[in-house]
Amino acid sequence: MAIYREEGIVLRTMRLGESDKIVTIVTRGRGKVRAVAKGVRKTKSRFGGRLEPLTHVALQLYEGRNLDTITQVETIDHFKAIREDLDRLTQATTMLEVVDAIVQEGEENPRLHQMLLGALRTLEAQPSPLVVPAFFWKLLAQEGYRPILDRCASCGSVEDLVAFDLNEGGTLCRNCARGTRLTPEALGLLRRILGGDLVSVLAEPPTQAGYEVEHLATRALEHHLERRMRSVGILD
Repeated sequence: MAIYREEGIVLRTMRLGESDKIVTIVTRGRGKVRAVAKGVRKTKSRFGGRLEPLTHVALQLYEGRNLDTITQVETIDHFKAIREDLDRLTQATTMLEVVDAIVQEGEENPRLHQMLLGALRTLEAQPSPLVVPAFFWKLLAQEGYRPILDRCASCGSVEDLVAFDLNEGGTLCRNCARGTRLTPEALGLLRRILGGDLVSVLAEPPTQAGYEVEHLATRALEHHLERRMRSVGILD
């Protein structure tokens, strides 16, 4: 059976038998990988805490018929500052859950892996309530669901955009308005997030527009996934 090396972020773990775990990892080159870590729950395990959720790791694995097996692990980043802050840990857990729901096993998605890694590094260095909603919006855009923000998604008007409708996939003018009310400030913020001005957005203090964007991001993502996210309730 083939041995291979990968880099990835641990999304979740599950107990297997008395001493093993099944570890789910989003990797750079193979999408989502589920692999067995043998003996990892033993006190003297050589893996120690390297295979806990949120850890950025370098791995060696060998391919199995159903599950691969982890043979070597090196920690690249443990994200200590996130783990020591409950608010940041909750935000990070939410992003892990979302990536786990979207990425498919064996489906290569290096861009999504890089986006998650970038979001975690940002959260580690610069706490902001907009890290998660910005990640949600960029993730939706990456998956082909970029919202229409420059015109009415129903009639095409560029004037008086006052609402956002999930079924239409974007903003609506006053004549077509339904869905969620959207203030000009929130619309401007959303345009900046998706238009390349994220660094400046994250450096700014929280605003009411930010709360609007956050709420709408959660609804948009859950609409795309067609289910509620468990960790979002904790985040709220």
